[in-house]
Amino acid sequence: MKVAVIFNKDQSGVINVFGMQNREVYKPQTVERVASALEKGGHNVRVIDGNINVIESLKDFMPRVVHGEQPGMVFNMAYGIQGVSRYTHIPSLLEMVGIPYVGSSPSGHGIALDKVTSKVLFQANGVPTAEYWVFSSVDQIPENLPFPLIVKPKMEAVSLGIQVVQDFQALKAAVASLMEEFKQQVLVEEFIPGREFAVGLLGNRDPEVLPIVEIDFGGDEMAIQSLDDKTRNPRGKLCPAPVDELLKENLGKTAKAAFRALGVYDFSRVDFRLDKNGNLYVLELNSMASLGSSGSYVTSAKAAGYTFESLINRMLDVAVERYFGKQSMEQLAAPEPLLTSLFKRTTTPLHVRIRSYLRGNLGTMEDFLATMVDINSYVHNIEGVNSLGRWVSNQLANLGFQRLVHPRAEFGNMIYFSNHEGEKNDVLIVGHLDNPVHYQDYSSFLEERGRIYGTGVAWGKGGIAVLLGALSALRYTRSLKKVKCGILFITDDSLGGRSSRPLIEELSRNSHYVIGLRGAGLSGELITSCSGTMNFNIEINQVPPRPGRKEGTETHDPVLFAAEKILSLKKLAAQNKGVECTITSVHTRGTGQLPPDYTNLSFLFRFSDTAQSERLETQVNRIFKEGTPGNIKVHLTRGPSRRPFPETEEIRNFYEKVERLARLIEVRVQKTHSPVHSFLSFVPQEIPVLDGLGPVTGGIGGNNEYVIKDSLLDRAVLLANVIFLSNRNFNL
Repeated sequence: MKVAVIFNKDQSGVINVFGMQNREVYKPQTVERVASALEKGGHNVRVIDGNINVIESLKDFMPRVVHGEQPGMVFNMAYGIQGVSRYTHIPSLLEMVGIPYVGSSPSGHGIALDKVTSKVLFQANGVPTAEYWVFSSVDQIPENLPFPLIVKPKMEAVSLGIQVVQDFQALKAAVASLMEEFKQQVLVEEFIPGREFAVGLLGNRDPEVLPIVEIDFGGDEMAIQSLDDKTRNPRGKLCPAPVDELLKENLGKTAKAAFRALGVYDFSRVDFRLDKNGNLYVLELNSMASLGSSGSYVTSAKAAGYTFESLINRMLDVAVERYFGKQSMEQLAAPEPLLTSLFKRTTTPLHVRIRSYLRGNLGTMEDFLATMVDINSYVHNIEGVNSLGRWVSNQLANLGFQRLVHPRAEFGNMIYFSNHEGEKNDVLIVGHLDNPVHYQDYSSFLEERGRIYGTGVAWGKGGIAVLLGALSALRYTRSLKKVKCGILFITDDSLGGRSSRPLIEELSRNSHYVIGLRGAGLSGELITSCSGTMNFNIEINQVPPRPGRKEGTETHDPVLFAAEKILSLKKLAAQNKGVECTITSVHTRGTGQLPPDYTNLSFLFRFSDTAQSERLETQVNRIFKEGTPGNIKVHLTRGPSRRPFPETEEIRNFYEKVERLARLIEVRVQKTHSPVHSFLSFVPQEIPVLDGLGPVTGGIGGNNEYVIKDSLLDRAVLLANVIFLSNRNFNL
């Protein structure tokens, strides 16, 4: 199951800073511990910051249930950024967009956080709680209140602002101070001297009562838990608490009554005081009980026999059951048995260790991508292409790969890497170092709203970042040496790949599987076939009039001539099934205000049948030769071409294996035919080959090309598993 762990990291991720700012946050170590626990439970986990971009991040990660995908969940650890009812913010957004989540609803959180409303509901439902008063100003305070009293803000948690006062003047000062600091009403309660307990609940209809925790006050019945006690210097905890069976039963029964009275879900912690006469009083219910290692909830769960990992996964399970029922819980929340057995090498399956490693190193992949974008590898910038090649070589050398350079003075050196001494590869990976974006159109690296922009991120550099992440994960899990892996980086992809073709053909014949690093589309497309392409360039010149030419002799404008031929080319494509014509550029040249005397026209044909190639070339020649006026000279040049590559039985079988693997590790893929050329056309048709294992991309063909940041992780997980399984012949 896909599980997004949401917490608050960047508290500046808002439009405006407004209202009460949250002081309650999880430590990153605790968030990581929760994410790791869920991964060990077999889930596909992503940690997401609960700020202004949270919905967009979830949109990129969460399954599309309406498209038949398995539902995902959010494990909510977000206390909120600002405002009075901050616990409610993430649950409200999740309900709006239709994503199920662990924990209480907005109403449950809102009521539990509001200490006054909680006490009203406690009293209405017969749940014992101390007498209380609510003040909006010090003028409302009567002088005959029974001291000692405990004073706290109405809508805060973790003992923020809590004080015990012994007289009227101290009470007035405390109320004034809290109103000034927190800008909200102040709750004043009768202070209950005695012992303090915390009761954890886990579940819904009949929640499990975890072992009782007693806060160790060292016998001081006037002591309380301060903010410092909860966040910096936790008091000792006695668990199971030294209580008799009757008190234990009463604590559990009352905790459940409080849970039902406030309408919270999945888990909570109920705090009690016990006076000297044995009377219990509910202090409050925490609908987001802390999962910190020193907290009462985790302490109690450990006493019940839970490990931290089993506790977190049980919390997910009870939420899944609440949304989907017990039968669905068994199907959705449990790890895939086949996947677990397939990858199991230690107590933690390989695919879990790969994902956990990559999630912790997503920043490294992003840094790699930023470094590569800074290297301008425009195909005609030979030094830039070679510079990128040297950088990639250094990274792969650190992973144990040897390199073989194939010099190409005209557009940069091609490089072959291998991690073994033999001739045969389990898998050959093909990427490219060049890109077709001219200097003047270069865009620098930019990360914005979950997308990474920059020249080359979608064309090839994103695929390199995914590859380096996948190989690093395999090396970290000590799995890379078990695969005979070859890697080829070409440098003429933008020019049609004519020089790289022999290399790709030769290395492919010596490989069991071949995969490409081209970026995927927004639905995770893997390329299983591609169109053939033929490129043409036409120069159209207007011949100067000869001396003695009779006045009134007709002349032809090369621009109008080119326009007529464009219409003829489009008509030709329409008459041939599976053929497309794309005009790639039109340039004109003139002198001063005179009509242009020169036009340059570039276009390409895409076709699906090899037999169409010769016929199209003949028809193009005929179009530009027939009916050409005497004052127009045409020079036609055929550029690089690639044959079409059909989806073979071998490719279909290969895709089905990868698709099944992707489904098991919850990475979205679908197959597609690419109208754009691919190195696939150079691979012998008997070799299983797929392209598109780079990141999810968009904006290709413009100045706003981008990759989805989170897809770097998912596609690296997929690629690492594909590489690993290539030495097992994908026996799924």
